[in-house]
Amino acid sequence: MTSPSGRVLHHRATRTTTPREDAEAKVVRIKLSKEQRLAENREYLKNVNVRAFLQAIADAEGGGYDFKYGAVKGKRTDPWRFTDYSTHPGPGYGGITTAAGMYQINKATWQDHGERRMGITDFTPETQDLIAVSMLRGLGVIDKIMGGDIEAGVSQASRQWAALPMGRHQASRHNQPYVKFERFEATYIAAGGTTK
Repeated sequence: MTSPSGRVLHHRATRTTTPREDAEAKVVRIKLSKEQRLAENREYLKNVNVRAFLQAIADAEGGGYDFKYGAVKGKRTDPWRFTDYSTHPGPGYGGITTAAGMYQINKATWQDHGERRMGITDFTPETQDLIAVSMLRGLGVIDKIMGGDIEAGVSQASRQWAALPMGRHQASRHNQPYVKFERFEATYIAAGGTTK
């Protein structure tokens, strides 16, 4: 066999890295780990501080479960709303971004956290909540949020959500409008969250 550059290639490997008898077991393990992650995220979602934190993110992002980018709260006939939750709705206003839903989750994040990590392919309100929890877990702050350390939570969450400040008396990491920490904290507490 010859490569495109003209170099002669020699076949050296005679075995695959995965023996045939183990192939099915690996598929089962992957499926089980997705189911386990989904179950864990559902448990995290039961925590009052996690739910309050998600509510504060949603308030900052201005999202709604049926929003595409460009939707406006309170607008009756808004073309940037969707009704099909069977999949991610795709780009919003002007085709600029695929950010959608309560937490403005883009399509790539939905695929990564939904299908790849939890094995879910819809975009229902529950899925949106579970993906937001998965994102917080990925940032390594879910335990801090559960413990009421929202300053640490906001600091890390501001990496994913542009409408969040980096912390108390700090701006956003991104060059766009954001809510002040005091508003985030007030929304969090109004939603039942506790601080340490």
